[in-house]
Amino acid sequence: MSRIILALDVTEREKGIKLAQKVAPYLHAIKVGWPLILSSSMGIVKKLSKIKPVICDFKVADIPNTTKLIVEQAKRYGAAGIIIHGFVGHDSIRAALEAAEDMKVYVVAEMSHPGAMDFMQAHTEKIVEMAKREGAHGLIAPATRPHRLRRIKEIAENMEILSPGVGAQGGKAKEAIEAGADYIIVGRGIYQSRDPVEAARKIDEEIRYARYRRQ
Repeated sequence: MSRIILALDVTEREKGIKLAQKVAPYLHAIKVGWPLILSSSMGIVKKLSKIKPVICDFKVADIPNTTKLIVEQAKRYGAAGIIIHGFVGHDSIRAALEAAEDMKVYVVAEMSHPGAMDFMQAHTEKIVEMAKREGAHGLIAPATRPHRLRRIKEIAENMEILSPGVGAQGGKAKEAIEAGADYIIVGRGIYQSRDPVEAARKIDEEIRYARYRRQ
């Protein structure tokens, strides 16, 4: 089973669909964010869902009612999962979970860019504990900081960990898996490659080796 989630952060609908089709054999899921949604509409979620399960990376950060409405729309269009922020508090996480029903909810524990250390990192552990207590399916934790990822995994225990930042941001798939990630999120490292299929194959191979070492 593949452990790669493609972050399809492109703005050309047909290009995105063709790319997803090409690399599909190496994917677990496709992560769709605002760049592709805003340039092509929510219908792209339904289209891509025919290729692989789609996770809507909306990073929802709002009051409970607005959170509920956003999650309902992701579900309506066939998303398998949605990413929300945890810093807004327990009631917004709870609203997301209630609206999601069987759709997986992933809470951002700590982002992968350097700016996450300005404010977010100081509250990461509390966010993880809250997400676990509320019953979220999983967390987003940085491949760019394996030591942080390892600590998040310790607190999260059996929660699923999706780890972004591999490739263009400098994170390594092998290190993230060894630190506790269950799935690796890769965007530019695949879709900006001269050979996206080969790039995905190499990352898949690296992940399989790391998981073998972790067992």
